[in-house]
Amino acid sequence: MAGIVVVGSINVDLSAHVLRHPLPGETVHGTGGHMLPGGKGANQAVAAARLGGSVTMVGAVGTDASADIALSCLRESGVDLTHVARVDGPTGLAVVTVDQQGENSIVVISGANSTVDAHRVNDAAEVIRGAAVVVCQGEIPAEGVETLPGLATGRFLHNPAPVLDLDREALLASDPLVVNEHEAALVLEQLDSRLPAAADPEELVALLRATGIPSVVLTLGAKGSLVSDDDGTHKVPAAPVHAVDTTGAGDGFIGALAVGLARGERLCDAACTASRVGAFAATGIGAQPSYPSVTDNLPQLGGTA
Repeated sequence: MAGIVVVGSINVDLSAHVLRHPLPGETVHGTGGHMLPGGKGANQAVAAARLGGSVTMVGAVGTDASADIALSCLRESGVDLTHVARVDGPTGLAVVTVDQQGENSIVVISGANSTVDAHRVNDAAEVIRGAAVVVCQGEIPAEGVETLPGLATGRFLHNPAPVLDLDREALLASDPLVVNEHEAALVLEQLDSRLPAAADPEELVALLRATGIPSVVLTLGAKGSLVSDDDGTHKVPAAPVHAVDTTGAGDGFIGALAVGLARGERLCDAACTASRVGAFAATGIGAQPSYPSVTDNLPQLGGTA
């Protein structure tokens, strides 16, 4: 299978489990906690590698003790770390609170991820040009993201989470653009597209495609996703599971989507498998440790795609 390059964040996740999220100014007792490797970029790379993808990570960690934790699952999963730099300062940190329904809130401190700029991306130009799929998120500087479309010769899988202030060309190069409803609205705003007051998912997808974006995946949580490209617009159902921790489930979806596209699958077919992988990830604790391998049984979709 042709290679996947993930350009993005590498963090340590400090997680606390609570019965409910605290209100502003409130202290609540936690029911448990852990420190695990994370970061959207690293999560997506690990998810893809565990599904058999040939994955190279482009990013940075600090010179602190957290760096080894942050890189542990990437190493174990066989991700190529040649283009992961060690820089002065702290490794990226995410503080995650997870309630008893498995829903999370996250505060991210960039640390070394703030050095994944145009210069660092250009240092990896050769491997990026050779990739079948280049994956990127929004936890690195905007200039790093904006450099990628000019280098990538394969598909540019862009997951703008969080949404950065990017130039128009970078957004329109997304193929696919993978967003939730909130992110979709922010991207449309950046593209100067008029957004109806109460746009439904189908309208959001149609508006994004109308801007010139070649393909779009709109994720809808427990309702699945909408996939749109030149083959049409299709509803992909979710795979019903009992969610334990949704941290990293969306990144598992992205990693699996990248693997499918690298194998030459249709976007809709790749999204069906990705939906099952994301659901599997929600049944485990943490992000990277919860991702399936090629031998795991994935939950079935809840309906017909």
